[in-house]
Amino acid sequence: MPSLLDIAAQFQASAQIVGISPLGEGLINDTYLVTTSTGGFVLQRINPVVFPEPQLVIRNMAVLNRHIAETEQNTLKLQIPNIIQTQSGEDCVSDQTGDIWRAITYIPNTISLETLENQEQARQTGFALGHFHRLLNSLDPEDLYDTLPGFHIAPEYLSRFHQVLSQTTTPHDANDSRFCLDFIDQYEALTILLEKAKQQGVLKLQAIHGDPKFNNFLFDKDTREIASLIDLDTVKPGLLHYDIGDCVRSLCQSPIGQFNLEICDALLTGYLEETRSFLTEDDYAYLYPAIQLIPFELGLRFFTDFLEGNRYFKVTTQDQNRSRAIAQFQLCESISKQESAIKRLIDRLHRQFPA
Repeated sequence: MPSLLDIAAQFQASAQIVGISPLGEGLINDTYLVTTSTGGFVLQRINPVVFPEPQLVIRNMAVLNRHIAETEQNTLKLQIPNIIQTQSGEDCVSDQTGDIWRAITYIPNTISLETLENQEQARQTGFALGHFHRLLNSLDPEDLYDTLPGFHIAPEYLSRFHQVLSQTTTPHDANDSRFCLDFIDQYEALTILLEKAKQQGVLKLQAIHGDPKFNNFLFDKDTREIASLIDLDTVKPGLLHYDIGDCVRSLCQSPIGQFNLEICDALLTGYLEETRSFLTEDDYAYLYPAIQLIPFELGLRFFTDFLEGNRYFKVTTQDQNRSRAIAQFQLCESISKQESAIKRLIDRLHRQFPA
């Protein structure tokens, strides 16, 4: 791999670079904080296995940056990272191995949290996702490239799982593997719910974030007020429900794999209060299916990757992706057991924030 300093110096003179250190806990890209004499910026190598056309990822972010720049700035309630060009005016750098690197603005005095500290943070996170969706609501999704074809298309994940399962030589008699196999067999019908609604025109494609897990939201270090939504590589056309379901999945899982209804209440309250002006009755109708589906979908992806030898998600042990899958399946099971309570919550919020 080429020197990080050599790459960073293409975005800012090396004499001004004080240090480079790893940043964040992401499973996909290699991310670093470049500290300079005047501040700092984020340097990332875009994972070519996940994003086979990284230039399109960068182009989507440029489209997003332009769209937000056209928004009335007094209505903008989040700091959105911007692309930093190289000293020669390019949006990215290609190293001698062919990998693509880009730089984006660093938002200072903020912190990425791995776990919720209180319900108010859940409400703020819901607000931030809703505000992001409101900002993008006027952006034509056709202006964005689909940089991850098949992403969140659950029937395709299921098909891929069956293909990998038929070809793998990994023994499946271990208790953990048997649990995963039985769970997938029991719940696989979930995979068609959102895609069928999309194909029927009930749910519409919009510009989405694509990966709104909790640690992609930044909070002010001092006030703990929400400041930003980052990791914009997955911005693309999709269903808002992918984002809602994934955000709920990320925040509402207890350490023992149970679904936390109170956190869901706070998160959806913040989200729906911000998005009430453009959500439809059908959007409300598919909130619960999205909340139920996304943990199953992610568990399916984790287990498939385990069967393939951990090619997609970074791991520290051979069985880590299987353990991740089990955690997501346990969350899906807990959600299913609380279906009536979650639907009552959604109905109450629907009356409070009518479409």
